[in-house]
Formats: sequence, C-alpha cells, structure tokens
Amino acid sequence: MSVAADEPITPIPQAPNADPLKIALGERLFNDPRLSRDGSRACGSCHDTQTNGAKPPASNLVHDDPESALDTVTVFNTALNFRLNWEGNFRTLEAHTLSSIESPGGLQSPVDDLVSKLAADARLRSQFVAAYGHTPDRPSVLDAFATYERSLVTPGSRFDLWLGGDTTALSAQELAGYQLFKSYGCVSCHQGVNVGGNLFERQGIFHPLVARKPDLVRVPSLRNVAATAPYFHDGSAPTLEEAVRRMAFAQLNRTMPEHDIAAIAAFLHTLTGNYHGHPVGEPP
Repeated sequence: MSVAADEPITPIPQAPNADPLKIALGERLFNDPRLSRDGSRACGSCHDTQTNGAKPPASNLVHDDPESALDTVTVFNTALNFRLNWEGNFRTLEAHTLSSIESPGGLQSPVDDLVSKLAADARLRSQFVAAYGHTPDRPSVLDAFATYERSLVTPGSRFDLWLGGDTTALSAQELAGYQLFKSYGCVSCHQGVNVGGNLFERQGIFHPLVARKPDLVRVPSLRNVAATAPYFHDGSAPTLEEAVRRMAFAQLNRTMPEHDIAAIAAFLHTLTGNYHGHPVGEPP
C-alpha cells in the first residue's frame, strides 16, 4: 500500500510522452561540440548523462573564471524544478538553453549562427524536417533541446519504491535517516517530487556555509545526490557526510551527532534513481 500521500516527498513520474524524433534530435544537439564557438565542448561536456548528469570538479565548469565558477548542477530531473540555475534566474528550459548556448560561460555561440550551421548540415537538416516539418530555426532548435531535457527523469529510486509501498526497500538505518531528515527540519526546504528545487533559501542562516555568493540560492534537488559530489554551489563539501554536518550547523544551528549524520547520509543514498535501466552515476 502506497505511503506517498502521507509524506512530504512524492515519487518521480515517468518521462512525459514526447515525439521520439524530437528527443533524438535534442540528444544529438546536446552532445554535439560543433555547436560551441570553437568546437571544443557541448552541453554534454558539462552535463554527462552517461554518469551523473554533471561533471566535477566545480572549477572546470560553468564559468571560465575560477573565482566565479559554480558547481554544475545535474541535468537529470531538471524539468521538475520550478526555476533553473543556482540563482534560479530562468523559468523555462528554452530560456536556459538559449543562455547556455550564447553566454561566455557556455557554448559562446550566437543562436542565429548556430541555426545557420545546423541548416548547412544535410543530415541534421533532414532530422529537423522529419521532426518539425521544416529546416532548423530558433524555436525548433530550443524546443529540441528542451524536449530532450524533459526526458531526463530518473524514476525508480529505492526511496520511491518505499513510497510506493515496498516496505523492504529501505534498511532500518535508511528509514531512521529519513525520520531524522524530517525531524531536524531538512525536509522544510527539501521536499516535493524533486526533494528540493521548488523554493529559494538564504545560505548561512545561523553561521557561514560557503564564502562565495550568491547568498540567496534556489534550493537544489537532492535526487541522485549521492552521485553528484562535490556539494554546495562552490563545490566545497567533498562528501555527503560533510555536507550534512555543515548544513545542520549553518542552516539549523545544530551540531548533529555523527550517528545521525551517518543515518541521514544513508537515507540520501536511497534517492538515486535510474536512467536507461542503470542507477545514476553508474556507467551503462
């Protein structure tokens, strides 16, 4: 018997129905380094869907300036967030994609130039005609990316199985960790289908958490968190245990006992879902 209706976290749904031609086209664009200004990197260079949907360490990612670099958030389940990026400054996947294509820290490729490049490739041009009925243009390029990214959901975590009524899915320690996650108040910010991603919070409420701005961040999803070290927007916490310890002190003004930290970290491991039949973080 499902327990999901009584819990503050809900299971991840299956990916939405979408045209497989658009998904395949979006995946090809996502992993094509020719779309960058110098041909050196693709969206998939920083968001590796063969592993965790991201790629540590933070200093290599998002911005070329290491002083402003932010830890790359995973692309898995990103469509389930209410805002995108650490600062939550994008509301739609299409707007975020446009920025990622054109920004200095992204592909550095004006989207109109990219459209011309795609139209000059006979094979890609035919894929656009098959999927959209016409050659590439700005809306269809952005839609292809967004359609693919909406397909990147990771259902089937052990915690979701437990929510669905499988009482054997969690160990005693993991279940105790979930109860602590709720009783300490972690769930106040990390709840809903994405275990976060649906509100803003100030980092360092009681004590400093990280030195780097922004001070106000979109609460990150904890889905697949065991596979996405390092943690925080500066990538300064190397392990889940360190992240839990620092969060308890900075955000809750609590010095958490080590056995509670271990139990909560064990619970967080149960949030790892599956993509293409494999647990996130494990190469296919």
